[in-house]
Amino acid sequence: MKVKVISRSTDEFTRERSQDLQRVYHNYDPNLRPQEKAVEYVRALTAAKLEKIFARPFIGALDGHRDGVSCMAKNPNYLKGFFSGSMDGDIRLWDIANRRTVCQYSGHQGAVRGLTVSTDGRILVSCGTDCTVKLWNVPVATLTDSDDSTDNSSEPLAVYVWKNAFWAVDHQWEGDLFATAGAQVDIWNHNRSQPINSFQWGTDTVISVRFNPAEPNVLATTASDRSITLYDLRMSSPARKVIMRANEDCNCYSYDSRKLDEAKCVHMGHESAVMDIDYSPTGREFVTGSYDRTIRIFQYNGGRSREIYHTKRMQRVFCVKFSCDASYVISGSDDTNLRLWKAKASEQLGVVSIFLSRVFAVTLHPREQRKHAYHEAVKNRYKHLPEIKRIVRHRHLPKPIYKAASLRRTMMEAERRKAERRKAHSAPGSIVTEPVRKRRIIKEVE
Repeated sequence: MKVKVISRSTDEFTRERSQDLQRVYHNYDPNLRPQEKAVEYVRALTAAKLEKIFARPFIGALDGHRDGVSCMAKNPNYLKGFFSGSMDGDIRLWDIANRRTVCQYSGHQGAVRGLTVSTDGRILVSCGTDCTVKLWNVPVATLTDSDDSTDNSSEPLAVYVWKNAFWAVDHQWEGDLFATAGAQVDIWNHNRSQPINSFQWGTDTVISVRFNPAEPNVLATTASDRSITLYDLRMSSPARKVIMRANEDCNCYSYDSRKLDEAKCVHMGHESAVMDIDYSPTGREFVTGSYDRTIRIFQYNGGRSREIYHTKRMQRVFCVKFSCDASYVISGSDDTNLRLWKAKASEQLGVVSIFLSRVFAVTLHPREQRKHAYHEAVKNRYKHLPEIKRIVRHRHLPKPIYKAASLRRTMMEAERRKAERRKAHSAPGSIVTEPVRKRRIIKEVE
């Protein structure tokens, strides 16, 4: 006869130190836990409420410019180095960790329209409405130094004068070339005072230009004629072009560069024109700044924003950037201020010193990290339920934006009803309803 005896060793339940947690063994048999789903739902509901309670996205404002901030650039080699340009031609290098200006450049005679940094992080390229492109030396020693001095004696390394005003500039991710946008797209080299190549398709002004991070020789531009154009530096002419129906319809469109006849996703939410956009280093989300005085963070495949940032004093947002570690968002607006935000509104940062105005990152205990991960997991598991969905999606908006959103919803609903009635009273097959991803595109030109 076999006899089963329950045996427990005291060594397994004895704490070595008084700070150690008491070891507890759980039986995960579902038959012994009939209320497990109900308990998890309550935990998910609590996690959603706690996220709203601890949501404090605004960190601080960086004051120093005398006119509206028109453009920004981040240094790829120095995490806390950040550049900003204003409408009065002033260019500043900021230390984000200490929230102070470490270098001030003489800038341009007119508005600064574009800033970009070379791959090694040592050369700053700026352009403006005064028809000049200037190359500046980035003071690396000032970024690594901890004193509060400001360098105001920086002179440009080179000044290139051209015949047209510039609206944007961007540097290659790998190489010594940079591109400027204006009456045409010009390709420049650091050591040449004249463009080495120029592209032009149409007669309208090019207002933005960006290089592809994966393909160094491919760049894209947008123009005032509602067109998006792809260029390849290995070719003598532009590659492809798509013309849209509207350029200020408050939406953002994501495209596959191999198939421009249809948008992959339409990102909605803004109530006025979108002025700037920047992708996170992870590539999973992006931030937008709008003329409606709000900042929104979207998932790369999400139609609605997951966060909406605004303040009472912030005016029209002209430029936004993600930090190089994807933890912060920096915005520049018409009220001469740069503002520092958390990418995750409820993320814990640590102690903020009153005297030095510094933000210190906190390394959470592994047990606390596991707790946050568990809260995110249960919240994602039950996010489809009405109460949790309502809490997660709820945002407080200023009254003008709330009224504009209500009016916009009313107008879109009226257009939808009108289209349905027109289709119902027409001959079958005479009216084809196009999806939103194709509705805004007029044609594609190759």
